[in-house]
Amino acid sequence: MAGYIAIPKLSIAMARATIVEWKAEEGEHVEKDSVVLVIETEKTSWQVKADLTGYLHILVGEGTEVPPGRVVGLLAESIEELQQIQKDPENEIFIDSGDAEEGHQKETATAEKAHPQPVFPRERAPISPVARKMAEEHMIDVGQVVGTGPGGRITKEDIEKAIEKKHDLKAGKLPADADYHSKKERSAIPLTGMRKRISDNMYRSLSTSAQMTIMGEMDMTEIVKLKRSFQSSENNDDLRVTYIDLLVMLISRALIDHRDVNCSVIGNEIKIWEDINIGVAVAVGSEGLIVPVVRDADKKRLGELSQCIRTLVNKAQTGDLSPDDVTGGTFTLTTLGKGGISVFQTPILNQQESAILGTGPITDKPVVRNNQIMIVPMMPYSLTFDHRAINGFGAEKFISKIQALSQTPALLLV
Repeated sequence: MAGYIAIPKLSIAMARATIVEWKAEEGEHVEKDSVVLVIETEKTSWQVKADLTGYLHILVGEGTEVPPGRVVGLLAESIEELQQIQKDPENEIFIDSGDAEEGHQKETATAEKAHPQPVFPRERAPISPVARKMAEEHMIDVGQVVGTGPGGRITKEDIEKAIEKKHDLKAGKLPADADYHSKKERSAIPLTGMRKRISDNMYRSLSTSAQMTIMGEMDMTEIVKLKRSFQSSENNDDLRVTYIDLLVMLISRALIDHRDVNCSVIGNEIKIWEDINIGVAVAVGSEGLIVPVVRDADKKRLGELSQCIRTLVNKAQTGDLSPDDVTGGTFTLTTLGKGGISVFQTPILNQQESAILGTGPITDKPVVRNNQIMIVPMMPYSLTFDHRAINGFGAEKFISKIQALSQTPALLLV
């Protein structure tokens, strides 16, 4: 009897997954525990391994979105069974999504985290067998074709477009994108994987919310003093804090008094969240940003916050984040860090949150106080918020609360 390859339920919030790539061809012999499939949820990539040895029959193709529990492939025990399955294709099959999540079903595939994949040069781009045959017949250089399939895979449709353009050029007909073709291309980077997810999420965010940004600078004198006092306390892991740790602490405490900022617009309601879960944007190589979430940040002491953030950042950089690590956020912090340019930014909301704070590096600047010029460590900030849920006055009060807390940060340690 053929075994199932099903979509595992990787988190409570997971509703769909996209089939990115089958690691084996139709009818190919697959060994137990080998990676047979790569899927993507909204935030992460996962590899699906085979729980048994068999011959692969693909039920659902690449690029298709499916729910957890959907059986997307079968593993036949013999060639004869494979041929019978291919003659009599199965209808949609589902297993209990709880079984998929736990991985206890005997003949169900299991899943583990996929580490970021390198972007290969165009001449090594993956291509479907049908597309390769068409390219050879029509003498199309696949190295010049940008694949639109999952993982940058060159599809039949991509080759058909290349053939059409080739015929148009021979006939002296300029294509609609003639200006594009008049330029010499150096390279092409497929908009796939994490880049594609970020692109889609940012576009969706700007398209579905009324985003407004207020900007200013914040006096960080007391925060800098506190950070330096921690640096003088050697060999104490609880005091190895960063400015990000301190900012998360300030934000979480400010949200306690400004719950109206800790909200989401869902349907025709503005939902005020009891939980204060702060997302911290982390750069992942050249792929972009991922936002792991510090849950119940308002209930953690500084040492706990610091340890939690270090753990999440390490998991993000090694590709070990689980779906639960990147879901459930109610507010996001993104920072340019030490090497960033000291300018204002306009961060884009992390859906379905209603506010995000962007900060720049802390730099010494001349400031006039009491008719005197003083050198003060200042930090640029940009607060983007959904104007449907938060008005300008509410956003200003929230920023004022953060500024007030930053003047007496030691009180937050009590």
